[in-house]
Amino acid sequence: MAEVLNLAPSTVSRALNDSYEISDKTKKRVLDMARQMNYQPNPFARSLREHKSKTIAMIIPDLVNNFFAQVIEGVEEITQQFGYHLLVYHTHENLEKEKEIVTHLLNGRVDGIMMSVSHQTKETEHLLNVHQRGIPIIFFDRICETIPTTKFVTNGYESGYELTSHMIKEGCQRIAFLLLSREISISQQRLRGYLDALKDHGIGEDDTLVLKCENSDEENHCIIKNFLCSEAKPDGVLAAVEKLAISTYYVAHDLEMDIPHELKVACFSNMKIADLLNPSLTTVSQPTHEFGRKAASLLMNKLTKKNAPDFEDEVIVLPSTLHIRKSSQMQ
Repeated sequence: MAEVLNLAPSTVSRALNDSYEISDKTKKRVLDMARQMNYQPNPFARSLREHKSKTIAMIIPDLVNNFFAQVIEGVEEITQQFGYHLLVYHTHENLEKEKEIVTHLLNGRVDGIMMSVSHQTKETEHLLNVHQRGIPIIFFDRICETIPTTKFVTNGYESGYELTSHMIKEGCQRIAFLLLSREISISQQRLRGYLDALKDHGIGEDDTLVLKCENSDEENHCIIKNFLCSEAKPDGVLAAVEKLAISTYYVAHDLEMDIPHELKVACFSNMKIADLLNPSLTTVSQPTHEFGRKAASLLMNKLTKKNAPDFEDEVIVLPSTLHIRKSSQMQ
């Protein structure tokens, strides 16, 4: 194209990129010729010149959880506007897999990372390496508090307190709290809310009611079934993640246990079918799309604006919403 127009290649390039250095007349000549030649810019070549991959990595612990699927939708709403590609990596709640993914990304080319850590993540050296390499990283939901960057969370303590208080008001005296890990920041907050609600309503703390579950649905089925068959069985179940609530439904069906008459159930979940379950499931839903949009917008601002400042070391709280349904209500 440069030879046909008798222009320097650099002039053609600047014209195609709408540079202020090129006159409108020259830009028109170049764009007219580009249309005639059916010219399409090569985004990969441009990325190499700009030392950018135009790719964002998103690392999540669980693909089954509706929360993460909906966050991804929110992220893509923003990144696609800027022509960025989104690569999603799944750790399967496994720390070694998480380390492997991070190492792969450090050896490859991504412009930024959005991440929710696995429930096994206690050591954080691999995440500190990302920060020290200068790769922008943002955490959401399950955060790494020791990395100085922006983190997006919901109000876990308040929603844990609110949900537990609701179940107590509906008649529960022995509420079990089912969780995957005590190490996850959001689980810790929800658990504190649960314990404080019990205390404020005059119900004593019982460690046997805080039930540690596993990542396997089969194992959880056995754990919950044994628990509901024991002499110390609860009259309510509060699940920290939706997969544990679903396992509770299956176990209750197997045991012919009536929800909510014999056992009230509620969970933290963004599942879209909560209304369709029998009975419909009481949930605390998080602002998933807002998580995705806000985190992606912050990342895009950093990557697309010259001299954009580093991320603030802060925690941004987006409130959750309680949806009361039949599974936790007195009939």
